Amino acid sequence: MNTQDAAAGSGTEEPGIDFIYRGWHFKYGAQRTGSGVYRPVVVCLGRGHGPEQKETLPSDTDEIAYATEAEALRHAEQQAMRWVHDRTGDGQGQL
Repeated sequence: MNTQDAAAGSGTEEPGIDFIYRGWHFKYGAQRTGSGVYRPVVVCLGRGHGPEQKETLPSDTDEIAYATEAEALRHAEQQAMRWVHDRTGDGQGQL
């Protein structure tokens, strides 16, 4: 199984890389599109102490396709951190 398979699944499954940031639990991955580029996918599973509440994060930039899987994965992790900062009032300078 390659990294893409582990990270993205078939598109109907949630992504496969676990990420916890400031008490929020995410899964993220990179989904390969038909044109051969990668799109970051992030699913928020909620706070660690509450019931799981799945929410797929919307794309946060106009440039949602990346030439490499590594770029898309890096963006997905950063997107999750920005999402937390936007909801907790923490400044973006802490990324």
